[in-house]
Amino acid sequence: MAKEWKNRTAVNGKITVIDYKFDRNGGKMKIDRRLNHAYKNADTVYFDDNSKYIFFSDIHRGDDSISDEFTRNQNLFLHALNYYYKEGYEYIEVGDGDELWEYKNFSVIRLAHSDVFTVIKKFYDEGRFIMLYGNHNIYLKSKRFIKENYYQYYDEYNQIRVDLYRGLKPKEAIILKHKETKQKIFVLHGHQGDIINDQLWFFSMLLLRYFWRYLHIVGFGNPTSPARNLYKRHKVEKVYDRWIEKNKMMLICGHTHRPKFPKANDLPYFNTGCCIRTRGLNGIEIVNGKIQMVDWRIAANEDGDLRVHRTVVRGPVPLENYDFKKNPYSTHYNN
Repeated sequence: MAKEWKNRTAVNGKITVIDYKFDRNGGKMKIDRRLNHAYKNADTVYFDDNSKYIFFSDIHRGDDSISDEFTRNQNLFLHALNYYYKEGYEYIEVGDGDELWEYKNFSVIRLAHSDVFTVIKKFYDEGRFIMLYGNHNIYLKSKRFIKENYYQYYDEYNQIRVDLYRGLKPKEAIILKHKETKQKIFVLHGHQGDIINDQLWFFSMLLLRYFWRYLHIVGFGNPTSPARNLYKRHKVEKVYDRWIEKNKMMLICGHTHRPKFPKANDLPYFNTGCCIRTRGLNGIEIVNGKIQMVDWRIAANEDGDLRVHRTVVRGPVPLENYDFKKNPYSTHYNN
């Protein structure tokens, strides 16, 4: 039986209560239990072959300082968002959108990247935005924190409070379900069950905010993060593969910062990658009943002019190819 603990954390000078669980037997919950819990509590979002989705994860919007890794891709990300808005996509942010571990004041993040939040608001106002939380913005589990920070903001130029995402309800996970085929796609950030970034997230946050943040400015990576640790990254992916095979369901996540698109006959594990790579950003699109991975980057043409390029690097592949009812897959894992 799992024992619930409540962690009271000071955010923006106020106390935010975050619930998380430890297992009595061994001190942690097994990963499959965390995934099952997220799945059981996930909202179902229905779609069809006319639906269009863009999935971005691990944007890590910061304060525009030297430690803000998103800054270098802010304009590229903004261009991509405008493209998807004009093309009629729905935007699903798959966790770690805002870097609330390193920067405790969301108002600083919003001010630093106000243009980005303005475009996201256009999606939100039209019912085309779903926000999932990850470990780096786990504060979004708190309704009080959301209401105080995301519903409105103070416009310093006009000296009035302005609506941002009033009524926003971030989720841990969602299930996309096709209206006709009933095929399901489980979408979540991917930190669930990673003990350092899940059950012990508060201690990891303190280490990052007051220690690793300053070391990574000069080139040192945080070894507790799967994005910086190859062994942890492969371990997380392997465990998620087991869950997919056991539950016979396609899965889209982020967290590891490593883009993944399954090869033929591989289990349907998809990873969005991240938006803080030095050479650009990755995302996953679902359009016309097909899924594909895209790469956005700025590159020079033959004349030396810099241009934004969107490239489909994997796919498109029909979603039905990843439907276990039609493709049962072989058993890869027996442990």
